[in-house]
This record gives sequence, C-alpha cells and structure tokens, in this order.
Amino acid sequence: MPVDLLYLRPNVQAEPVFDQWYAWSHLIPPAPAARNVTERHFKIMDSYVHAPQVHANAVKNPRLLGGPFIDLDGKRTDEIGSLKDETRSRRPQLIELSSAISSLDELLRAKAKGFSLADLYEKTPAALKGYVELAYDLNNNPRFRLLEPLLYKSRFYDPSAQGMMLSLTAGDERPFVLSTPRLPSRTVLQLRRPFADQAIDDLFSLKTTPRPWTAIRDALDIPEESEATARSFFTTEPPPTCAPYSGPGVRWRYFGHACVLVEARGVSILFDPLLSYEYDSKTPRYTYKELPESIDYVAITHNHQDHVVFETLLQLRHKVKCVIVPPSGGGELQDPSLKLILRQIGFTNVIELDEMENLAFENAAFKNAAVKGGSITALPFLGEHSDLGIRCKTAYLVRIGDNSLLFAADSCNMEPGLYKHIHDEVGDVDAVFLGMECEGAPLSWLYGPLLTKPIERGMDESRRLNGSNFKQAADLVRRFNSRSAYVYAMGQEPWLGYLMSLKYNEQSRQIIESNLLIEECGRNGVICERLFARKEVVIGA
Repeated sequence: MPVDLLYLRPNVQAEPVFDQWYAWSHLIPPAPAARNVTERHFKIMDSYVHAPQVHANAVKNPRLLGGPFIDLDGKRTDEIGSLKDETRSRRPQLIELSSAISSLDELLRAKAKGFSLADLYEKTPAALKGYVELAYDLNNNPRFRLLEPLLYKSRFYDPSAQGMMLSLTAGDERPFVLSTPRLPSRTVLQLRRPFADQAIDDLFSLKTTPRPWTAIRDALDIPEESEATARSFFTTEPPPTCAPYSGPGVRWRYFGHACVLVEARGVSILFDPLLSYEYDSKTPRYTYKELPESIDYVAITHNHQDHVVFETLLQLRHKVKCVIVPPSGGGELQDPSLKLILRQIGFTNVIELDEMENLAFENAAFKNAAVKGGSITALPFLGEHSDLGIRCKTAYLVRIGDNSLLFAADSCNMEPGLYKHIHDEVGDVDAVFLGMECEGAPLSWLYGPLLTKPIERGMDESRRLNGSNFKQAADLVRRFNSRSAYVYAMGQEPWLGYLMSLKYNEQSRQIIESNLLIEECGRNGVICERLFARKEVVIGA
C-alpha cells in the first residue's frame, strides 16, 4: 500500500516564541533579553493581572495602538499570572543580569568622574564580572561594553526558552507582538526546539519537499496527544512551483513593507524578508510560493522588529545561501550584533558589510547568463533610531549590469550633505526605495526596557523613530537623478498589524508627506508610487 507524502500547508502560521512571547531580535542576546523580560514582559503581565479590563478597553482605542496592553479581552488572567511566575522560576539568571546592568549603570554615574576606572572593576556586579569593559568617551562620559560572544557562552544564554507555535490561519489579524504573549490552545502545536535546531529546517522544507507522516512525526518529536492537531497542518496536495526569473534585465517584486525580491539571470536578492501566508483575502499579495527554490542573498537593513523577522527568516533558512547584515557598535546594550544573533539561531553564512564596502557577485553565478556581474554596496543610514548610538543600520545599493536600485529603508535624510558625498562616489541611481514614516514612535516605545534611568517625557517625545519627510525624500530622489521612486516600509499592509500596529488615514502626516512626494515627482517626470501589498517591475529589458 503506497504511503502518502505530505507537504506543510501554505497557511500554517509559525510564530517563534521566547517563553511564550513573540521572539524578536532583542530576545536572543542575553543582556537585551534580560532587560525586556524584567522591564517589559513582567510589567505588562503585572498590569494585566491587576487591571484586565483596562487592557481590554485600551486595545479597542485606535489612539492606543501599539501600547503596552495585552489583547486577551480581559480574560485568561490566571494563565498570565502563571506565565509570570513560571518565567521568574525558569529565568532567575536573566533577572540577575538585568539587575546587574542597572547597578553597573548606577555605579558608573556615581563613581566614574574622569579618573581611572581600574578600581571599579572590583565593584562591578558579580553577574557582569568578566563580561564587560569599562571606558570613557573623549568627553569623560562613562560607558560599558558588553563582551557579547562570551555572554552567549555563559549561563545567561539558554536556548530552551525558544520554540515555535504552529497553527492554521485564515486571516490577517493577530495580537501585537510586543505586548501580548502567545498562550497555548488546543488548536496550537508547541514545538519546543531551539531556533538553531535542524528540526526547524526539516519542518519548513516540507513546504516543497514532502515526507511520510511517520518521518515528520519522528523528526519533530510530536507527542501522541498532539498528533491529531499536528496532522491537520499537512496535505498531500503539492504546491505550485516558482522558477527563478530568467527574462531580460532585472525584475523586482514587492512583497509588502520593506520586503523586495530582486532577480536577474543568475542571482536573487531578498531584502528585509517579511511574508504573508496563503489564504483567501481581499488584498492580493505575494507569499512564500512566489519565492525561488534557492535565494542567493538575504540583505537586512537594520535591527528593528519589522525588518528582522524571525518568523519569516527561519522559514527561509534552508534555502538561503548568504545573509548580509550591517555591523553593530561592538557591545552596546542598544546595538547587539546582528551577525551573532543570526549565527546563534542557526544561520551559518552571515556577512557584515560595513559602510561603503562592496560585495561583488561571483563571476561563476553569471556563467552563460545575459547579466555578467553585479554588486551590493552598503551605504550610511541616518535617523529612525531615536538618536541612540546604533551602527547596525545600512542602506543598500544594488547594481546588476547597467541597472541600479537603492534600498534606503527608513533612513532619514536629515543631513543632505551625506547623500551629496554618497552621490559623488556612486553616481546616479535608476530607482530609489525609501520609507516615509516621518512621525515614528518615541524612544521608549522600542528601547524603553534598556533604559536604566527614566527619561523626561519631553525628551522621549522629541526622540522618535522617524524616517524621511517630503522635503528630505525629495532631496534624496533629486540628488540621485532617479527615474523612479517608491515609498515603502509604511506598515499599511493588513498582515503587518501584529508587528507594526499602525493605521493611517488621509489626514495622517505620513500619508500627506508621501502624497507630496508623489506629486512632486510627477511634475518632474519621475515615476513615483507608494507601494502597497504587491508590485512587479522589470527594468533594463
């Protein structure tokens, strides 16, 4: 009797979790993870247990979108309380590390007055001894540098906190990831495996390569009581295949937000991967099935939760040859190394590309192809990080043959002189992709848990995660003499609410400013569009 070969269904939602909280890049490195556990997770859970109805009302208020409110309709308070208690029991080392970071900051503020720091090593909290370097900047302001590679080898890094929550989805709505933990249910399969586990690749390769149920069950170690739920995630129906682009010139496809696939004969580059699942929807979109079987390069512009999306990255890991990332500042709490993060969760070929560095495509990739060569160049990126000292951000210039595309992501053109210098070096660009979320969230929204000293409200409100406004965007497009310009990374696709929690209307400043850019470009004969959902363009054909 023939054995059925099974594929993973295209609407299996696979949420990566860290102790039941949606996993993002600040929950992998031990120090940022410790601060997020104690200063975000515990505070939100405490608040919900004590005032669940306040949370239930807040999540229905559009003005409070993205706030620290659990979206469980005021229910399941016992489970939230239990999760808080279990986390305290399971992660005492992270609580200790978070407290040590606060104590070290306080020590430096009180004792580091410009004189030698040698004696302060003795007073450094025990949890951080041997894991930090103390230093001054040139104005005698004290700071500490985390020795990240050692922290990953320490008791503070425990991959047992990691896992996947699998379920079938039929729509775009999900609770916001930074404020609502993911609780178990009878329709959810919890896969308790570290992200680096080979079982993760085995699971997602089933999207295109089928296996018998017994092999799947054994590889994923599915318990008997969960077999019925798990079995419903698979089908005998093969998915459609997607051949690599083999036409003339260069094709780019917009998958939503900042996710763009660039293809030419012999090369594929995917920027800031963030994909929707496959299900009936009024909003047409590209999904995983529109990706080629193999992806040469994944390029990540910066380390924010909507650009480094483990949920997508882990599903693609088995088909990605190389990941390109910007370097970090080298041990700053707010700027953890993205290369170390990705290597820690199982990506083996990760390359840091520093500002103005160039990665040329290997000639062998273009053998017998119409396009003979190309390159990816990392360019400086200002703004969108609340004036924090963060180096892990870059724009990318892609050249393939005679075609050039600039992916500037959320870069804010607050200093036009920067792009003058860049243009002097790289010349004109055919197409520019630029985010225009010109009124972003305040500093504390994303980075609040890392602060060890309260920030004044006025300071917090002034230091926002801002991208370019109309004037800044128009200057950038003119500077590069671009024939086309595309506004992207605006967070308006319906499947992005769980990551972005943004809803604009025609009166929103972000829409007004991007409309002005579209009008200005039209007057100047430049193609300009605010991208939404999906788009395909072929250039240089």
